[in-house]
Amino acid sequence: MEQRKLLVIEDNEEMRDNIVELLELSNYKVFDAGNGKDGVKQAIKETPDLIICDIMMPGMDGYEVLYLLSQNPSTSAIPFIFLTAKSEKSDFRKGMSMGADDYLTKPFEEMDLLEAVERRLKKYDQLQTERKSGVEGFLEEAAKFGSLENLKRDRKTRHFDKKESIFKQGDFPHYLYAIKSGKVKIFKINTDGKQFIHQILGPEEFMGQHALIQDVNHTEFAEALEPTEVILIPRLDFQNLIFQNREVSSQFIKMLSKDIVDKEHELIGLAYDTLRKRTADNLIKLLDANNGSATINISRNDLASMVGTATESVIRVLSEFKKDGLIKIDNTGISIEQPDEIRRIRF
Repeated sequence: MEQRKLLVIEDNEEMRDNIVELLELSNYKVFDAGNGKDGVKQAIKETPDLIICDIMMPGMDGYEVLYLLSQNPSTSAIPFIFLTAKSEKSDFRKGMSMGADDYLTKPFEEMDLLEAVERRLKKYDQLQTERKSGVEGFLEEAAKFGSLENLKRDRKTRHFDKKESIFKQGDFPHYLYAIKSGKVKIFKINTDGKQFIHQILGPEEFMGQHALIQDVNHTEFAEALEPTEVILIPRLDFQNLIFQNREVSSQFIKMLSKDIVDKEHELIGLAYDTLRKRTADNLIKLLDANNGSATINISRNDLASMVGTATESVIRVLSEFKKDGLIKIDNTGISIEQPDEIRRIRF
């Protein structure tokens, strides 16, 4: 297996040397920099698999390093772990809201660092695999076939504003939708007009495949939760490919199977889990789909629709979480202060 490349940015020479030695002994190829400016240059030059960066550095601090790298397409997706001697919650919130993947407070145990590195690399690999097997995998496979060779190059995109409907129950399925950016809620409405949100989808995920595969009208609603750009793959192009190519069919069978398993867990949760546990579960789902940001922007009504309860009940549970110091609520949304504690509520 090819050695994974890591970059360590730390102004304390002794600390930097110790980290580099530890990582090299663990069979990583390590680059290092003694300040933020050199660290940014190294990251762009070497494109490491993960970056470990101190926050408090003279000149360019860790926040500036993260910001600059997040603006560069070649480095924006690299997992980023902050190191700091400070432990105030404001530092945690600022780092995570900017897109940091993890946070270690000095002094830390050697195993804590190694486990954090391994965990973030594993999660990054998993995300890359899922994305490759999703939209990009489908489009690359589609581009191999003569009659569909222009599918990837000529596909249309459409922008949807926040709260704009993408498709409705009963609509004829003209397209397979692939989310390029933004977030979409998939929901049903009962006879009393109440919503039940059963999916929040983000970039690199599909919508509308169930109706296309079954050749029926849409059985659910899709609405943009924020400004969203969607790739439109024509119905006939998709159906020709899915029914004529075994590899693409296999991909979608796996996707549909995962959907079924997820819905089974969801139904069991609705039947047997407490309201507190269901709320915690959905907060973590939203957090995991939030591209590294610790602040979740979702209305109380939509969160209640995901949990499957009244809005007043969700507000009560959120107030309890806030009182316990697990979350913070303000005009920007719900900030997850203690994600590990919320995860424990789920189990």
